[in-house]
Amino acid sequence: MGDRWHVEVDRSLCVGSAQCVHRAPQAFALDPARRSRPRHPGLDADEHVLEAAENCPVEAITLTLAESGEAVFPPEE
Repeated sequence: MGDRWHVEVDRSLCVGSAQCVHRAPQAFALDPARRSRPRHPGLDADEHVLEAAENCPVEAITLTLAESGEAVFPPEE
């Protein structure tokens, strides 16, 4: 069994570029105000979701391991 991630979007940072929706439509959606939100806060680790987080222009997406809370993205320094 693979890792599970907890996905959060800081809606105060989100500018509605929709890059996350284009890269991982199964994981992200835009609300009527064009702010991203996770479709499900918990999901299986997925390269497309990681790519969406890495390419968010304002770094509004946070991924953590669901079990331990350890940072997946952005990585801890």
